[in-house]
Amino acid sequence: MQRRNILALALVLSVTGALAQEAPPPARTAPEIATGFAPKPLVRAHRWMAAVANPHAAAAAAEMLRAGGSAVDAAIAAQLVLGLVEPQSSGLGGGAFLVVWDAARKDLTTLDGRETAPAAATPSLFQDERGEPLAFMDAVVGGRSVGTPGTPRLLEAAHRRFGKLSWARLFGPALALAEEGFDVSPRLATQIAADAPRLTRNAAARAYFLPAGRPLGAGDRLKNPAYAETLRTLRDDGADAFYKGAIAADIVSTVRNAPNPGGLAAEDLAGYQAIERPAVCGGYRGYQVCGMGPPSSGGVALAEILGLLEPTDLAALGPNSPKAWRLIGDASRLAFADRDRYLADPAFIPQPTAGLLARDYLQERSRLLSGARALPSVEAGSPKGTRAENFTPDAAIEFPGTSHLSIVDAEGNVVSMTTTIEAGFGSRLMTHGFLLNNELTDFSFLAEREGRPVANRVEPGKRPRSSMAPTIVLKDGRPTLAIGSPGGSQIIGFVVKALVAHLDWRMDVASAIALPNMLNRNGPFELERGTAAEALAAPLRDLGYETRLTDLTSGLQAIVITPDGLEAAADPRREGVAVGE
Repeated sequence: MQRRNILALALVLSVTGALAQEAPPPARTAPEIATGFAPKPLVRAHRWMAAVANPHAAAAAAEMLRAGGSAVDAAIAAQLVLGLVEPQSSGLGGGAFLVVWDAARKDLTTLDGRETAPAAATPSLFQDERGEPLAFMDAVVGGRSVGTPGTPRLLEAAHRRFGKLSWARLFGPALALAEEGFDVSPRLATQIAADAPRLTRNAAARAYFLPAGRPLGAGDRLKNPAYAETLRTLRDDGADAFYKGAIAADIVSTVRNAPNPGGLAAEDLAGYQAIERPAVCGGYRGYQVCGMGPPSSGGVALAEILGLLEPTDLAALGPNSPKAWRLIGDASRLAFADRDRYLADPAFIPQPTAGLLARDYLQERSRLLSGARALPSVEAGSPKGTRAENFTPDAAIEFPGTSHLSIVDAEGNVVSMTTTIEAGFGSRLMTHGFLLNNELTDFSFLAEREGRPVANRVEPGKRPRSSMAPTIVLKDGRPTLAIGSPGGSQIIGFVVKALVAHLDWRMDVASAIALPNMLNRNGPFELERGTAAEALAAPLRDLGYETRLTDLTSGLQAIVITPDGLEAAADPRREGVAVGE
């Protein structure tokens, strides 16, 4: 661990009273497999726990939980800090999905804070004058890609429903850091340097991330008075102050006057609402794995993959088995084929969610896994209840930005929230101290293929399909695990890996997270470069797969809820920590 990370972790422990303790070795030894990443400590606590993507944000969550706040209070405080110290990944200018377990009501629900397309958007938004798709980064940078942000409305809606502390109190940690400053983390510094040519295109982003013409470095002290002023406005006047008035006007001006301008209007902001939706759940090994339904594909794809794997004996095969990964890979391919054809905003496209997760459909599709080699080709199935048969598949590009947090409070309430501005640094447009998303590039750039419409095409007011998969796992009607990750459409594979490692291979959650990432999005089998996954490349090729060695930088944060207390871990690939008492 680098020195700066050690100092940041010490900051968290000082706030939490150093009461979270590293767990002793688990009673059941996980199967041995070299990871290339040493797992971060498995942390144990008894009352509450927060696993968050950045130490400063974890400290903010801990402060709320120690004050008697709810899991949602802690998530809001953490999100406000994440938008400051990890601005490349999430913030007020983006969107989020929130899965919440209400312990008193014994009820699970979800809140959809996904961005929406402007009323002026057309299906040709990301096409050139010849009707050809734009190059991805030509679409991303500038105002064209910016959707109506959803995070502020989602946070306010969640607090009204599940908050205990005052709204104003939740802003304290982020305000203090914005005004007093924080040290730029190594990860943020590296990403600023890599993206400097694009960040220079917007005056506000250039002045903030490249002061005096040079990228900020690790350890540089950074203050954000503009963000502090925005926080004070939201604290005092609520989310309406973001969606109407001066902030909204400046968002619109920034988008419309940017190079590669967009069509966002004041009316788009004023009309935005977060939506409460029922959770999507699927059975697996006696558990219910629950998450976000459409417009996210994450919850549906996750439940479908696990449902297809249910008849297999992954436990006997173990994590080093090419056969195990063949089963996981082909189950993922089948789910992605369905995802790419059917899943989109349910307000625009009828969603066959129940059909995709129906027992008979999963049993029929799982028979395709009975062979000994990779499936030669994979197509979408025909689930019951769909009226989307005429839609054509299309795999929209999703870059691996985003952030995740998992929280359990002293009363047993649970939050799993994945939050994003889409690609790193979003649209590269900055106003009022925060970056604006490029979420509209999660739509298909093509409205139709071979004369058939694409379900995830651009339409006015529509929410683009996502792969975010904030997840809460239930056993006997009670939560036993909260987990999620950033990573674009790789998120689904990251979460599947961790769930299989924990539930089938009996790894503790720290080992499950650190296990090499291997996934298939109905294309090449992607294997995490520099890890033991490389040893499976040749066996998987022998089974009929094309393989690709690549960086697979998950950011899994997970909390296990046991009869004896709480266990948690953060991903060693990023800067997250788990804290509790």
